[in-house]
Parts: sequence; structure tokens; C-alpha cells
Amino acid sequence: MGLGISRRALMANAAALSGLAGVGACQSNTANADALGDLDATGVAARIRGGEITASEALEAAITRAERVNGELNFIAAPTYDYGRQRAAGPLSGPFAGVPTLIKDLLPVTGLPLHYGCRAFANNVAAEQPPYTDALLASGLVPFGKSTTPEFGFTATTEPLLGGPTKNPWDISRSSGGSSGGAAVAVAARVVPVAHASDGGGSIRIPASCNGLFGLKVSRERTVFDGRPETGMSISVNGCVSRSVRDSAAWLAATERTGADAVFPATGLVEGPNTQRLRIAVSIPDFRGQEPDPEVRAAIEATADLCRSLGHTVTEARPEIDGVAFMNDFTLLWAAGAAEVAQLVQANAGQTPLDQLLEPLTLGLVQIYQSQGPAALGAAVARLQQVAAGYAAFFNTVDVLLTPVLSKPPLPLGEIAPTLPMDVGFARVQDYVGYTPLQNVAGAPAISVPLGWSQTGLPIGSHFSAAKGQERRLLELAFELEQAQAWADRVPPVHA
Repeated sequence: MGLGISRRALMANAAALSGLAGVGACQSNTANADALGDLDATGVAARIRGGEITASEALEAAITRAERVNGELNFIAAPTYDYGRQRAAGPLSGPFAGVPTLIKDLLPVTGLPLHYGCRAFANNVAAEQPPYTDALLASGLVPFGKSTTPEFGFTATTEPLLGGPTKNPWDISRSSGGSSGGAAVAVAARVVPVAHASDGGGSIRIPASCNGLFGLKVSRERTVFDGRPETGMSISVNGCVSRSVRDSAAWLAATERTGADAVFPATGLVEGPNTQRLRIAVSIPDFRGQEPDPEVRAAIEATADLCRSLGHTVTEARPEIDGVAFMNDFTLLWAAGAAEVAQLVQANAGQTPLDQLLEPLTLGLVQIYQSQGPAALGAAVARLQQVAAGYAAFFNTVDVLLTPVLSKPPLPLGEIAPTLPMDVGFARVQDYVGYTPLQNVAGAPAISVPLGWSQTGLPIGSHFSAAKGQERRLLELAFELEQAQAWADRVPPVHA
């Protein structure tokens, strides 16, 4: 769930709603299908630097893997193999030099498809790219496709009408999460070791939880500019989903602001745990007081016990928030973004009815905004800013907050589909994602750590958050948890 685009970015990158169809979905060479092994991105980059494999061999391995399982899992929105091959053949530098990856289909890459998961943009191509994309390419990554996302990242499952559902490799009848569902599935299924993701309400943390991955949502203004100022309050950030903590740490180091543009002291490259013991507050009901599924509660209680066993102080506490008011205000902010999208699509729709271009969920959000209007949005943003201040004050007495990521293990496909009636589907979404939007409003960092599993083998993430600018604290804790209860060897039933 991650509002993915602003009116400005849309106008810059949607000049031709019926432009080029795609970039080079060519046949791949299967000779190097094992070049990636079972390495994370840091490990693949080290093999390339050491001359054990080439960037081209790593890319062809990833393409072969993608072709092997994408038909079943559906995580590629647009293949861009030729683009990847051109990059892999050229000189590359940076911490991820030669590592194959996917870019979420909300982030522009000049000349590549940019569909936003939306039928109105099915043939759209990005006219320009933001500095964040520049930073990813400067890190040496080799994108060879755009990963699937729900329409404009508006929901917590990746089931767009454009392209159909992305399926969870742990159980293909289940949701992959959203909005970075395609990215998470590709990493979990061992197609790529790391993939770009973004988060405007949980869209890194939710699919990380659903797919058994590590996901870091960074502080607002921590990373370089992504080209998308938002209506009312900036809530979206970019990042990645990964199998290892060190990959997410390296991704942050490659993309954070430095020098005169820095808002926070630089995190730098975090390489391991800290000896400092933390004051961890745990809160298991959501901010409306609703209990999660019993398996989710058991998973978070087990995580709390793990933290205690490592010497951290764990007590029950939570920020004081009116959960119902918060979700209503956050929904209105969300709906304002949908209204901007609809306005642009309507201006370019010609004779095509809007309901053939935008999904029922998007149009339902538009109606919510239209029924309340700009004055209500301004009041909602003011209240959300008060919530952010209360969140910040909470961390005067604790270091980290532990909650579930989601109220349930990954949902069956269709349960929160964007085609459901608004009063049914969106109410279910709100119940499912009651934990993650708070950090987007607060502009604070948070992580999903794959420490829990349901009785049927579905991943259940543990959600840790901290005060603004405290990425290092969370990454150091994640390294410690990874050492104590490693997860990287778990492989889903459907994998490349």
C-alpha cells in the first residue's frame, strides 16, 4: 500500500498515453542460469568484482529464472531485457555493479515503460527520470524489467486489472501484498537478489511480510529526491526488498542524501549489530484496539521473547492515537491522491469512459475526496501532523516500537481485490493494514523482519519502528535478529 505518484510526476511522464509498447523482450541464453547461485546482491556484486562471473552472465541467469516462473507468479509488468543487456555490457561501478534487478512500475526510468498498474497508461513510456533513479543506476544495478504494482500503489494487494494478480510463491492462492508485490515475489522466488520498492502506507513492509523478506522504509527526506511531491503531506519513500539485511543497508547507503542536501546525519553503510541494548515497546492490537489473527499475535509475542533473550528491555506501550480518526484522516489523504490521478486521466481520456480506465477502488477513493473536499483535507492534514508530533514524543522514553506488520497472514487472492464494492473492499484493507501507515505520516523509519511463520508455512513479519532519522538503530537491530534467527535459507515452494 503505497501512494506512488504525484500530479507533477504524472504530467512529466504521461505525455503520450499510447506511446511505445515495451523494450526488447528477447529470448535469453540459458547457459549461465546458475551464475547467481543462492547469493544476495552483495554476494553477486563481489563475484562480479572478483571476476568469477560477468555482469552479462548474472543478467542472463536472472532472465532465465524470470522466464521460468513468471508465467505462474506474474511479477513482471514489462520486460526490458535489451535495456538490461546494454547496461550489463558496458562499464559499471558502484556497490551493486552488475547486479540484476527489477524497478517497480511506479518509478520512471527514461525510455522504459511506465504503466502505474493502470489501464489508462498501458502503453505509456517515461519521458524523464528523477534523481533517485539516477542514484540506483549509479550504484551499478542492471534493471531488466518493471515489477508489478496495484493501480498507482493504492492498495495492499497486487491484483490490478492491467495484467492480473501477482501470486505469492509461498502459496499461489494468496496475495503477494502491495504495493511492491511484484518486487517482493521476484526476490522471494530467487529471480533477483534485491529489487526496488516504495512505501506510502506500508508498501515495502507489507509485501516483505507476505513474502518472507526484509524490508526497510526510510525516514521522509532521508534519500535523494524521487520526483514526486505530494498533496497535503509527503508520505511516500523509495527503497528495496531484500533477502539479507546487508543488501538493504547497502541500498540505503547508495541512495541517501549527503552534503548540503542532507536532512539527517548520514547513516553510511551499516555492517553489523551494535552492543547497545534497547528499550523496546511492544503493542499487538492495532491503533483502533482490534486484535490481530491469533497466529500473528503468537509471532509477535515470540519476537518479543527473542528480543528479551538478546538482552533488550521489552515492555508493553504504544503512542496515544485515536485510531479511528487517524485512519479516516489517512484515507482522505489517500483519496486526494486518487482524485489527482483521475483528473489527469479524465483530461486525456477522450471518449473512453473513466470506469474503463480506472479501477473501482480508485474511483471509490475519488468519491471519498469529492464528498469532503479541500477544506476537509486541510483539517485532516493538520490532525495528522499532530499525530506525527505525538509519535515523535513517544520515543523520548523508548528506542523502538514492535508491532505486527499486518493483522493476518497473507490473504487469499480476491479478498481485498480492487474490483470489490468500496464499502466492502476498502474496509477490509483498513482492517488488514492498521499498523503501517503511522510511520508514513510520522516520516519515520520502520522495518519488516521475517521472523514468524503460520502453521501452514506462510510468512509473518515483525514490524519495528523508531524515531525519525534512526535507520542505523533499526538496521543494527535487524542484523542482530538475522544472526539469532536466520531466515535466508527458507525457500518458497515456487522458486526459480
